[in-house]
Amino acid sequence: MDSELVTICLLTGVINLIGALAYAARIAGVRTRRIALSFALFNILLLISRTSNGFLGPFIAKRIETALLTDGGGATLLWDLRIVLFSAALAVALGILLVPTGQRLFARAILSFQHNRSTTRLILRTATPAGLRTIRESIAIPSSETVRALGKPRGVSWSVLLANCLAQALLVVGVLSSLYAGYLSPEFRVTASQMSAIVNGFATILLFALIDPQISAMTDDVVDGTIPETVFRRTMVWISISRLVGTLLAQALLLPAAILIANTSEIL
Repeated sequence: MDSELVTICLLTGVINLIGALAYAARIAGVRTRRIALSFALFNILLLISRTSNGFLGPFIAKRIETALLTDGGGATLLWDLRIVLFSAALAVALGILLVPTGQRLFARAILSFQHNRSTTRLILRTATPAGLRTIRESIAIPSSETVRALGKPRGVSWSVLLANCLAQALLVVGVLSSLYAGYLSPEFRVTASQMSAIVNGFATILLFALIDPQISAMTDDVVDGTIPETVFRRTMVWISISRLVGTLLAQALLLPAAILIANTSEIL
């Protein structure tokens, strides 16, 4: 891999790692009973992840333009994009393993913010010896008991998990397939690149219309004592797993989605 592809993969990994760890903020909110504050933290992480995804566009677009100018450049282009998708899946898998660490760190961050009411001070504190010690003490991996508990009731239906899987697949593949469609149909590559907004918009609607209300309702149930906290944590793990499956599904969707976008661009 060349340095440009390594940069793209690292950026993709960081974006998806942040997105995967965002679910740990929900768990931290339930543990600390600071629901509104945890939702704010969750939305911040989600916003960073979604916004940062747009920075991938110029890097990948440059690679598409280079392939168009190089005879046979497209032979490796598709594989390069698959490597990018693999780095996204690897980051999500790492994020799932870091959920126990994330929920401990977010719980402390929520309590710290509740006391200081300063985002700047909270960020600066992470670089202090006390902050680094907190990070070190919070490191944990999923226990064997947590893995065995996945066989118990999930807390959400399969339809919700499937919807989340599809939404995550579309979010991951949206930018890549739209830009690759520009390679397949170079005369309409600007039109094709703009269609990523439609793909990502549909995926976002799925997330906020179908998945987010389910999680919010479960959060209220935990606060009311209707369901135990252990079930909520298990649900978040299943949501994270469905995100990983969706990221892997993006590999299968990449080429068909690019062809569909390229054909649609020519029709418009």
